[in-house]
Amino acid sequence: MVDFLVTNLPIVISLVVGTALVILEVFLPGFGVPGVSGLILLAVGVGITVMNHGMLAALGVLIVLIALIAIAISVSLRSAAKGALDHSPLVLTNTALEDGGDNGYEDMRVLLGRVGKASTVLRPSGIGEFDGVRLNVVTEGDFLDAQSDIRIVSVEGRRIVVRKV
Repeated sequence: MVDFLVTNLPIVISLVVGTALVILEVFLPGFGVPGVSGLILLAVGVGITVMNHGMLAALGVLIVLIALIAIAISVSLRSAAKGALDHSPLVLTNTALEDGGDNGYEDMRVLLGRVGKASTVLRPSGIGEFDGVRLNVVTEGDFLDAQSDIRIVSVEGRRIVVRKV
């Protein structure tokens, strides 16, 4: 009995730890240390099985390992598809704006249609002044001289697009 344990304990340890590391890698983002370490331990476990028990036993171990890893992957994909992670406190399910948070900039859409002057040459970006407020603006591709009359035609986030009046 002791000989059986001494012979098979390294195999069992390397296969169990290797399988656990590969399963852990499924739940961690990226291709990192747990996955590579797990694959190395699995290869070592199968290699020791070949040396101690022959090719047929190693093939059986390999089939069981592939089945276990396939089950782990399918369980993780199924839980992701059902949205089991949606109920986790670690996963953000709504945006800060829905909670009344700040988006990091003022809503510039209120400026749409305003007329002002180009404070600098716009090639195609520069400074425009609207009602005494200087703003970074871009044209639709045209080069405009300083002091040209401009109108705000679109706003995309912080990007203010102007056109010559």
